[in-house]
Amino acid sequence: MNTSAREQYIVGVDLGGTNIVAGAMPADGTRHLAMRSIATNPAVGDEGVAERIVGLVEEVILDTMGETGVSRRDFIGIGVGAPGPLDRERGIVIVAPNLGWKDFPLRDRIQSRVNLPTTLDNDANCATFGEWWQGAARGGRNVVGLTIGTGIGGGLILNGALYHGSSDMAGEIGHTTIDLNGRHCKCGNYGCLEAYASAPAIATRAREVLVREEGESVIPTMVNGNFDDITAQIVYDAAQKGDQVAGEIVRDTARYLGAGVANLLNIFNPDIVVIAGGVTAAGDALFVPLRAEVRRRAFSPAVRTVKIVAGELPGIAGVVGAVASFKQQHLGGV
Repeated sequence: MNTSAREQYIVGVDLGGTNIVAGAMPADGTRHLAMRSIATNPAVGDEGVAERIVGLVEEVILDTMGETGVSRRDFIGIGVGAPGPLDRERGIVIVAPNLGWKDFPLRDRIQSRVNLPTTLDNDANCATFGEWWQGAARGGRNVVGLTIGTGIGGGLILNGALYHGSSDMAGEIGHTTIDLNGRHCKCGNYGCLEAYASAPAIATRAREVLVREEGESVIPTMVNGNFDDITAQIVYDAAQKGDQVAGEIVRDTARYLGAGVANLLNIFNPDIVVIAGGVTAAGDALFVPLRAEVRRRAFSPAVRTVKIVAGELPGIAGVVGAVASFKQQHLGGV
């Protein structure tokens, strides 16, 4: 792609099961501009969500123009991170269980409507790439990233390069099995890590415990007795207040994640594992037992080498990584 003396801008989009986040960055990555978020609203269907993304991208472009005084011709493209599996070459979301999508050409829908070159990559790959470029995994050579939200995604950076695998399926950490006959997952399998440690799974486990142990927790009071209003964030908040039920749910979540991370250490031997998403709001209540579980399960040389850290780009790692993904594909590097 031709470059000029004028500063060039890239829009990054992070599509999640709950929210769509977008923002702009200059190609050198020095600033985060016009960061915006809207609800995904999967009920409107794939075409409806694509239109929501297009509208958000246009808002970001206009806001950035207002903030910086640049013109539309200074925007060179859009990077999109979306849940997968994906066919990156054709720009298709093959399956997105939390959105109910199948074989949707998301890249071309956005590219044709905004009239800017667009790239598509896995949302968790983008979040990991963002943390590696500008966040908690800076300087890492072999990095494993986990993003924990509506689902659990993963990203792998091996020998300093984002690893996609032979068919763009690498990094689907949330759909690794931790219990052979375990909970049903939206992907159709049983016992997936995502079915235990994603935000909806944490809320579900809290409801199950409270039905059995009502009166022993502050959580029902926090939701005015409506268990359907329990969220992972409420569980984290209750745990921070010293609630024993919430604390045990967070510790169980840490053990599930610790088992998953230990498997990754034994396979990839990374120097950094970065965990991003709302679950990090639990702080030491999560990370202390998680690291203990990893020490218990993984080989000690791998444990001694690795740093397990929280992401440093809350809410925007996927946007930053989507920009980096576009930059790598169109400008030849990050």
